Amino acid sequence: MLATRLLTKRYSSLTAVEDLDLDVGAGELFGFLGPNGAGKTTTIKMLVGLLRPTSGSARVAGIDILVEPEKAKARIGYVPDAATLYDKLSAREFLEFSGDLYHVERVRRDRRIEALLKFFGLQDRANDFLSSYSRGMRQKVSLTAALLHDPQVLFLDEPTVGLDPLSARQMKDILQDFCKEGKTVFLSTHILEIAERMCTRLGRELVRSRGSPMRSPWASCSGAPSSPCS
Repeated sequence: MLATRLLTKRYSSLTAVEDLDLDVGAGELFGFLGPNGAGKTTTIKMLVGLLRPTSGSARVAGIDILVEPEKAKARIGYVPDAATLYDKLSAREFLEFSGDLYHVERVRRDRRIEALLKFFGLQDRANDFLSSYSRGMRQKVSLTAALLHDPQVLFLDEPTVGLDPLSARQMKDILQDFCKEGKTVFLSTHILEIAERMCTRLGRELVRSRGSPMRSPWASCSGAPSSPCS
């Protein structure tokens, strides 16, 4: 479902990601674990087509993101670490707009919006401007928008930041249900406890030393979340 080969991103003298080889299968909730500054966000931005890698390749849902970016993006959902929403739209208006961008049929779009707003407890605030939403509420709206078009691969960059414990549990439940449908979640975090609790498999980004370029020698493991890489 997701594969990279020797994926690298350099900014002048800084190497943000180097020679990343990665394979994530259908139905996996994959945790991308590493400290702040380890290249997690850079990696995700390359995988969703927002950054062009310096070298290497990436395939998402069987499609080369560099060769057929539009086709690949139609199968991708993406929740950034800081959701960028239109403050002068209501949550409902923003979600309708998001669904239309992906050409989701209107009846299906509206049905999914109502179901997800209810699931996240936002139905009573759905017509309020997004400018009045807390960070956690905005995160929920961003996740809802990413799920509307029924993507095959969902990328989440530090998704639990700003969420209360109940909302974090709701997110875990919906991501696990998403994976049970044979779809894939790629989730980045710098908090081991979150990765252990939410993910079925972990990969760890390592940093050689402070001030030196970051590399991507990966330790990964399979099995239950209670048995992470060490």
